[in-house]
This record gives sequence, C-alpha cells and structure tokens, in this order.
Amino acid sequence: MPRSDSDIPDNEALPWQTLLLLAFQHVLVVVATPITAVFLIAQALHFSDTVTTSLLSATFLLCGLGAIVQSLGIGSVGARLPFIMVPGGAPIAIFIAIALQTSIQTAIGAVILTSLFYFIALPVFRRFLHHFPPFIIGIMLLMVSINLIRLYGGLIIGPPGSGHFAQPTHILLALTTILITLIFALAFTGILRQLSVMFGLLAGTLLGVALGSTDFSEVSHGPLFSLPQLFPFGWPVFNLTASLPLLIYAVISMAEAAGQTIATAEIVNSPQNVHKAIPRTIRGDAIISLLGGLFGTSLIITSGENIGVVRTTNVRSRYVTATAGALLILIALLSPLVRLATCLPGPVVCGTAVIVFSIIGVIGIGMIAREPLHTPGKTYALAAGLAMGMLPILVPGLYQNFPSGIQMVLGNGMAAGTLTAIIVNSLFMLSEKRAAVRLKH
Repeated sequence: MPRSDSDIPDNEALPWQTLLLLAFQHVLVVVATPITAVFLIAQALHFSDTVTTSLLSATFLLCGLGAIVQSLGIGSVGARLPFIMVPGGAPIAIFIAIALQTSIQTAIGAVILTSLFYFIALPVFRRFLHHFPPFIIGIMLLMVSINLIRLYGGLIIGPPGSGHFAQPTHILLALTTILITLIFALAFTGILRQLSVMFGLLAGTLLGVALGSTDFSEVSHGPLFSLPQLFPFGWPVFNLTASLPLLIYAVISMAEAAGQTIATAEIVNSPQNVHKAIPRTIRGDAIISLLGGLFGTSLIITSGENIGVVRTTNVRSRYVTATAGALLILIALLSPLVRLATCLPGPVVCGTAVIVFSIIGVIGIGMIAREPLHTPGKTYALAAGLAMGMLPILVPGLYQNFPSGIQMVLGNGMAAGTLTAIIVNSLFMLSEKRAAVRLKH
C-alpha cells in the first residue's frame, strides 16, 4: 500500500512532541468509556463519591496498563498492535445484574473466574479460528458499528420522557464535534489531519463552555494524588452459577477480540502472523481483567474504538497507543486529571464516538464487499447474519421472555449476527465440499 504524508506505520518511533499529541488524542477518544462504565456501576449500586473516584482511578490505571501490554507485548501476552483497552459495555450490564441479584463481592468473583476461564477456553477457541475469514469479520464489525451508533446516539438525546430529552443544545454539541472532525480530516494533511478527532473534541468542548453546558469548577477541589485500593469491597465470593452469564459472554468476547485483531492487523499492514496475534490479544484481555477483579472493576477488554481511530487518523504506530496508556496511568494517579476527565461534555464525547464507530462500519462493509456475493453461500450467510444481528438492535426486548443464557447470545446483535453467519457459511461450505466429492466419483 502506498504511503501518504498522513500515514504513520505501526512500528514507527515518532518525535516526542508528535507522540504526545497523537497519544493525547487517543485518550480523548476513549476516556468516555471508563467514565461511563464506572458511573453506571456507581449509580446502580449506590456507591459513595469516594468509592466512585477510587474505582474510576483503578479503571484508568488498568486501561493504561492494558494499552501498554497490548501495544508492546510481554512474551506471549499482548497483540503488539495499536490497541487500547476499556471496560466492555455488555460485561458492565452483566456485572451490575450479578451484583444486584447477589452481592458486589460475588460480581467481582465472577470477573476473576471469567478471567481465568479465558486461559482455559483459549486452546479450544484457537481450533475454530479458520471459521473467522474476513467476510465474517466484516459482518461482526458492521454489527458492532450499528449497535454502538444506536447506543451513543441514544446517550446524546437522553432517555425519553426526561426533561433533557432531545435537547437541541446537546444535538448541536454532537453535530459540531462531528463537523469539525470531518473538516480537519478532509481539508488538511499531515499532523492536522491526524489530530482531526482531537480538534473535533476540543471544538465541541469549547462550544459547551460557551453554552454553559460544561463546568470545570470542581476540578480544583479534592486531593492531588489518588491510589486505587486493592479489594475495595472485601474478599471476592466465587459462585459459579451466578458467574455463568459472564462466562458465556467470555466466548463472545474472544470472537470479538479475534475480529478486532484481524481487522487492525489488516489496517496497519502488520507483518506478524495474525492467527498467532489473536491468542496474545485474548491473554492480554484475561490478565488485565484479572487485575481488574482485584481492584473491583468489571472486565477490561480490547476496544473496538481502536479500529475507528486508526482508520480515521492513519496513525498506525503502536508506540502512540503505548504512550496513551502511560497518559491514562498518569490520569489515574493524579486526582485533578480524573475530575477533569469527567467534565468533558457527554454529547461531545458521544459525537466523537458516533463518527469513530461509523468508520468501523465502513471498514466492515469493505471487508464484506471483497467476497463474491453472487454465490448462494455468501449471499445467505450475509442475509442471515444481518437479520439475526439487526433484529435485537432494531427491536429492543425481542428476547426478554427467553432464558437469560439465550438472551445473552441472541440479544447481542454482534454475537447473534456473527454466529449465524459462521454457521450458515460453514454449512454451505460443507455442502459444496460434499457436492465436489460426489462429482469426482
């Protein structure tokens, strides 16, 4: 692939000023995810402000460590690709449900059990990697994109019936963020294009300040340093039955990690064997999630946002994401930075997420389009995958009266669509092989 003036290869070392700017941009893009995750858990479980701040600090710390591990690699752990890790969306909902049904200690025990399950299940999962060709990965990315655009779009307008529902100011902030991002991506080259996402975020935040939607007055209040607490809720409780939903999700998570690794390796033109990188990605997810359990967080996994940011900015250097990891650790240890991160306007961050995840969808469409869709197998695999993937997204609550285990798989558009496409594609391939054998005889 020819290199443009905006391309930065995956192994390129950059001047420290450029490195810091690009890393800061990555942090701005992903910072909303840990904040949202912790606030959702804190609100559902009625944590105090002190516990919430400590948990947020721990989450930033682990996201930073995860970015360094996945970007640089340690032995057989870490993808050695430009990855940042964040709390997974689905695991947060499962974590909260387990905590409400049993206890917070049981939910943390479930995180630890699931982290260990990754290592147990990985040798079996590796045997099925040939069922994840680029065509299937494209369907997975498209489902992830559509699902998360719906999620972040919903966060922009707020819950129906609330006093802030579809507030024009919130929509204006989100659209301004998207517009400025696109202007810098289309009208500029070099470093200005590479920083387009950051400029969009900053422009949206400045508009938020001008409109009175952002308040930084609380940043200077509170302690200067913060250290996450080990076992903040006491010793974990291990309950295999209560942990089952999170264990089921782990299988889905491994499939998602495989897709993200394949897609990212393709985008950055990584010379490494991608099928060897996938187990390293999953081991990284497992170890960081295990540490998360010790510090009271939910599962911390490789983020799909990486793919969108890399494609948007053409910054493919894994040293950028490793530096972003170091910045996240710095944020975790300095309380004012934790408080500053929480002040970014929600609609601005969500507007950035919408454009980033839309690009992930475009990447997925590109991977699908490379396949000869005129063959019945590919046509029906795509149609069935889209049908099963889109139904739970477009019709929320479709499976609400089904057992929780079935809800976990079929109610997750990414999981349902991907698994359906794999099954249908495999059946057609098996049918074609049998037909070929009959012709020979």
